[in-house]
Amino acid sequence: MRILLTANASYVPPRGGATRGNLVWLEAMAAQGHGCRVVAGAVPETAGKRAQMAQEGSDRAALAARGVEVFEVADRGRQGGELRRHIQEFAPDWVLVSSEDLGHVLLREAQESAPGRVVYLAHTPQFFPFGPASWNADASATELVKRAAAVVAIGRHVAAYVRQHTGREAVVIHPPVYGDGPFPNLGRFDGGLVAMVNPCAVKGIQIFLALADRFPEMKFGALPGWGTTTADGAELAARANIEVLPNCRHIADFLARTRILLMPSLWFEGFGLTAMEGMLHGIPVIASDAGGLVEAKMGTPFVAHVAPIERYEAVFDEHALPRPVVGEIDLQPWERALDALSTDRELWQRVSQASREAALGFVATLSAGRLAEFLLRLTPGEPVREEAPPASLSPERRSLLLQLARRRKL
Repeated sequence: MRILLTANASYVPPRGGATRGNLVWLEAMAAQGHGCRVVAGAVPETAGKRAQMAQEGSDRAALAARGVEVFEVADRGRQGGELRRHIQEFAPDWVLVSSEDLGHVLLREAQESAPGRVVYLAHTPQFFPFGPASWNADASATELVKRAAAVVAIGRHVAAYVRQHTGREAVVIHPPVYGDGPFPNLGRFDGGLVAMVNPCAVKGIQIFLALADRFPEMKFGALPGWGTTTADGAELAARANIEVLPNCRHIADFLARTRILLMPSLWFEGFGLTAMEGMLHGIPVIASDAGGLVEAKMGTPFVAHVAPIERYEAVFDEHALPRPVVGEIDLQPWERALDALSTDRELWQRVSQASREAALGFVATLSAGRLAEFLLRLTPGEPVREEAPPASLSPERRSLLLQLARRRKL
């Protein structure tokens, strides 16, 4: 097979769980002899970008050596045309459109240039053209998702969301982003930090900061991520009991310093990748019930209810993310959970063991070759020629999209 994957997000280096998961799939297909190409966005050349690529082996040459060609298109206005050119030149059997597709331009171009051969990879609900979590709901783009040869969802919650808001069934194939193991048990009741990854508004930094204030005697740790702003950093630094942790190549390096992992996300999560990482290594996780986080917790304690983000303002931070409207937060379930896990050794040990066993069982079911197996069985659909209905955008959504298009850098 020849596989072409496209997204707005950067793949050199990869940014976020969706891109990393997609690369795992592509590298597995390339190792089986399939031709793999990526047409994606680009981030500016900086010392940080070069350092990350060198550390992770994620530059274009390294990916090409593993069988994946990556073509970067920095100018968002040219991405549709470049995708069309690569489809004509590469003649892929399948065009995989990852949901990181601002404005749904790549989805439209893929359906126009490769009708019947488009597979939609449903990772990030905020980028879907449908449903209440969407930053840019678009009826015409939703029709294009319905017309795809297949929709692949990364978990059961995402598949249910797709079904509810499109009527389309999605196949669940979770990307095996966790590596091959072994996964050492890093959990320890004594010492270590109450830690959080990517503290920012949509991930629930408000809960993290409030807990640090509520338990001043505890040591907390924050690992900044793609959503952490300068203002977030100042809030973290202002608290003597919060240590801002450096970036690390391996998540295990961070987890080795973690006693309890907090995942207080307020937006609809496709899946809780970091929660699963923590559980694999025996770290108890206190998570919100935001979308796929419930799925990632695998029935283990503790899951706290949060009022999910329902809308965003057309005001953007330094990362070009829209400002969420955050509802009232009930801190009591988080306080009770953290107090219990930090004072009851036997409880901590039970949750640590149950979490590790559940995560190891889940990861054992994953296979990097599962997507290729699915595509080999899939039959291209007949091109659908009727016109999709016109886009239906409210003035607020249209303003949000226009500002995102101007400012977002994936």
